Parts: sequence; C-alpha cells; structure tokens
Amino acid sequence: MKKTILHIIPVLLLFAGWSNKVSSQTIGAYDTVRVYAFITPEGDTVPMSYLPNVEVYTRLTGKWKKYWADWTRLRNAVYVTYPYAKAASRIMNDINARLVNVTDRSKRRQIIHAREKELKKEFTDKLTQLSIYQGKILMKLIYRETGNNCYEIIDDYKGFINAAFWQTIAILFGSNLKQKYDAKGNDADMEKIVIDVERMYGYRS
Repeated sequence: MKKTILHIIPVLLLFAGWSNKVSSQTIGAYDTVRVYAFITPEGDTVPMSYLPNVEVYTRLTGKWKKYWADWTRLRNAVYVTYPYAKAASRIMNDINARLVNVTDRSKRRQIIHAREKELKKEFTDKLTQLSIYQGKILMKLIYRETGNNCYEIIDDYKGFINAAFWQTIAILFGSNLKQKYDAKGNDADMEKIVIDVERMYGYRS
C-alpha cells in the first residue's frame, strides 16, 4: 500500500502543477484564443477559424495580355455599334411592314428609296466615323438582330448588282458582307458583352 501511494503522489503533484499552469495561462484577457466550432457531416465537432483575405498579384503573360487587349477592343466596338444594330433592326421591320401587300416594283422602290434617304441623313456622318474593325462588328450585330447578313439585306432591298458591288468593296477592306454570328462559338465573348450592353441600354431587364 505504501508503495502504491508513493507512486501516486508524484503523479498527483504533476497533475496539480499542470492544472495550475493551465489556469494561470487562461487568466489574462490576451491569453485566451477564441475559436469557432464546425460540425462535420459525421457529427464530429472540430475547431474552425477564418483567415484574412490574401491578394496575390502577378504579371500577365504575353498570351493573356493579348487576350485582354483583344477583349477590351471588342467591348469598346460593341458599345459603340450596338445601338446602330438595334436601329437597323427597327428600320428593317418598318420597311417590311410598309412593303406588305405591295407587289408593284416601282412602288416598292419608292418606299425603300424614301426610307434610305432618311437613313443617310440620320446615320451617314456617324457611320463614316467607324473604323474598319467596328464596321465588322456592326455587321455581325446586324445579323444577330435581324437574322440576315448584310449581303442578303442589300440584295433584298437594292438588288443583286448592288449587293455584289458592296461585297467586293468589303473584301478589298478585309471584310465580308456574308459573315454570320455564332453566339455559342467564335462570337461567344461578343455575346457576353452584348448581354451586358443590353442591360445597360435597357433592352434586357
């Protein structure tokens, strides 16, 4: 029995000293570390803490510099030309409504010519200020809004000869009146920008 007590006393003294040490460490206001608790799906409770946000900066590679430069150029072009594409769609709907049940070619030409004069007066100065790149973007957006490329539109309203003439001019400037709009493919970035612009101009809620 004495041997057992002698073995237990050091253990009790050690525990008492450890307890006093722990108690002395938790007395001060700055000695207590508060942690949040997180319950795992298995039902275990583990300590949890939130770390402050860390911002990491690095230099763009040549590939990403080019990507963001191209994207910025595209965004600016869409912001400039999209209102013109919407106007073109509205005007085409108006012309088509006037041409309903008009079968006489002379009367049809008069209607188209009268609307054409209004368009030139309203948009000529603005459109001539566009760059070739902005002109390409405008043609794509017109296709998006009307479902017809510019070659088809000119062919319908002005005839094949005019359409062929302007297609030749477009090719000389590195463009194409027959280009289409691929919202889920090559023009996916443009589509995202257009949706943003539609919200800005109030075309989309």
